[in-house]
Formats: sequence, structure tokens, C-alpha cells
Amino acid sequence: ERGIDVSHEAVRFWWHRFGPMFAAEIRKRRIEGMRSSQWRWHLDEMFVKINGERHYLWRAVDYEGEVLESFVTKTRDKKAALKFLRKSMKRYGRPDTIVTDRLRSYGA
Repeated sequence: ERGIDVSHEAVRFWWHRFGPMFAAEIRKRRIEGMRSSQWRWHLDEMFVKINGERHYLWRAVDYEGEVLESFVTKTRDKKAALKFLRKSMKRYGRPDTIVTDRLRSYGA
């Protein structure tokens, strides 16, 4: 309208430069608002192959379905689980409830 031409490369450059900063701010505000409401995490683990080796992908998903944190380890033990939970809670705070698929491995 005003005679300004912007190429798609300029938009892409600015998006890659400032997009993560905007996304982090939106995520931070969203999480602060959820702390007072229902704050429930769903935890699961998956087996993934990376370069032909079996690894374990741990994920924490909030009640809206957004992945909060993911963590890949070579071991599937209590130490790895606690490391993942500490990392998640340090970043997102303590959840009111944690929902799992009740596997026997979650006992630890």
C-alpha cells in the first residue's frame, strides 16, 4: 500500500532471528497462567533408535497436549527418570498431579 517491498527471504530471516524469542515469551506467560489452574502432567517413555542403537525418549506433556520437556537417555533406570523430572520441574514448576500409563517400570 505504501510502496514497501519485502521479500520472503527478509521475512524468513527476521522469523529465524526473533521467532524463538517471541515463542519463549508466549510459553512463559502461558505457563504462569496455568499454575493457578489445573496443572497436570502426563509422562510417557518411548523406545527410539538413533544410529541403530536403542535409546529412551522421556516426555512430559501438559493437560492441553503440548510437549513441555523431552529427554533422551541410553539407560532406563531410576537415575535417568529422576534427572528428567528434576530438569522438568526446575523449568516448569511442580505439577499438582502426574499421570502415567502405570507401567511397572514407573514404580521407582
